Amino acid sequence: MMLRALLATFAATAGALVAPSARSARAAPRMAVSSPQSNYKITLLPGDGIGPEITAATVKALNAAGATKGVSFEYDEQLLGGCAIDAAGTPWPEATLKSCQAADSILMAAIGGPKWDGNPRELRPETGLLAMRQELGLFANLRPAKAIPQLLEASSLKPEIVEGVDIMVVRELCGDVYFGKPAGIFVNDEGHRVGQNNMIYSEPEIERIARVAMDVAAKRGGKCCSIDKANVLDVSQLWKEVVIRVHGEQWADSVELSHMYVDNAAMQLVRWPKQFDTIVCGNIFGDILSDEASMLVGSLGMLPSASLPSEGPGVFEPIHGSAPDIAGTDAANPLAMILSAAMMCTYDLAQPELGQLLEDAVEAVLDDGLRTKDIVSEGATDQTLVGCVAMGDAVAAKVEALAKVLA
Repeated sequence: MMLRALLATFAATAGALVAPSARSARAAPRMAVSSPQSNYKITLLPGDGIGPEITAATVKALNAAGATKGVSFEYDEQLLGGCAIDAAGTPWPEATLKSCQAADSILMAAIGGPKWDGNPRELRPETGLLAMRQELGLFANLRPAKAIPQLLEASSLKPEIVEGVDIMVVRELCGDVYFGKPAGIFVNDEGHRVGQNNMIYSEPEIERIARVAMDVAAKRGGKCCSIDKANVLDVSQLWKEVVIRVHGEQWADSVELSHMYVDNAAMQLVRWPKQFDTIVCGNIFGDILSDEASMLVGSLGMLPSASLPSEGPGVFEPIHGSAPDIAGTDAANPLAMILSAAMMCTYDLAQPELGQLLEDAVEAVLDDGLRTKDIVSEGATDQTLVGCVAMGDAVAAKVEALAKVLA
C-alpha cells in the first residue's frame, strides 16, 4: 500500500535508534513501551494556527482505531509555542515538560505564527520547540518523502520525475547553528549591531546520528548520502571525516556511502530525486532539504515525521507549519498528523496493527477521491473537496469499516 513501506521502515529501524548519547559512544536501546498495552498516556501538543483543528481530527481517528482492539488513550493536552507564551508567559512551560516525560508518547501538531514574530528570542514559539528537543533528547529526526500514487499530479514537478521517489531524510536535531554558543546580537567596537550564531558539532554528536542513518539505509535501499559543505566549513570537514569512519566500522559492506555538498543536493533533489535513498545531514541543512524533499510529493500536508531520543517517548508530528492564514476555516489537511499517529502506534506504542489500520484508512479515503484544498486537482471530476472535520470523520469511518472487513 502507499505508505506501508514507510511505516515498515520505522518499525524495522528500532535497532537503528540505539544511538549513543552525546556523552557516550554507546547507549541502551530506545524503548518507549516494552510491550503492547490496553491503555496509553499520550501528551497532546496542539500548538498554534491549524494545530487544534488537525489534532481534533487525529484524536477521532486514533480513538476509532484503538476501539477496534480494545485499546484506549488517555490524553493530556498541554501548551507549546505561541499559545503557551500567551497563557503561561513561556513557549515551553514546566507543566508541558513534566507531561511529556511521563507520557508513553507525544503527538504534536504545529506551532508559530506572525503574531509572535516580533517577540524577543526567548519568547518566540520556536524557542519552545528547540527547548523540547534538548530537554527530551530528541536528536534524530526521520522525515520521509515518498511519492503517493494518488497525488502525483499535485507535485510541482513532472510525474515522471517524482513517480517512485522514496527518500528518508535523517536530520540531526540537537546541535549545529541552532544551538551553538556563543550566539546573539551585540554591538561591536565601531558601534554597529552584529548578529552571531555558531555552527558547532562534536564527534559524539556526529557519530550518533551517523549510526542511525547507516542502520536506516541498511534496512532500506542500502544507499546513504551524507550532506556537508566541507569545501568551506571546518565543521563540515569534521562531519565528513566522522561519517566516513562510522560507515567503515560496521556498514562498509551493506551501505553505499556518498557525499554531496548541500547546494548541489538542493539542486539534485529537483533534478533527479530518485538517485537518493537515505540522506543524513546536520540540523540546518536537514531543516532546508527535508522541506524541499517533502514538496516532491505534492503537499506538506501529507507527510509525517518522528523525532526520537536514545530512550523514552518520541515526538510524532506532521512536517507542515501552523498555517495561521487558514486557521479556523476548516481548510486544513489532517492526514499528515493522522499518519504521524500511525507512526506513533507502530514505533512508540508497540501497536503496529493500529498503525497499519490508520494508514490503510488514509489510503482508502484518497482512493474514494476525497481531497482537502491543498491536494485537490483543479477541474478533476473524480475528486470531492472536503474540509478538515469531514476528512477526519471519513478516516475514522474507514477505520471502523476496514476493521469489520478484517474481523
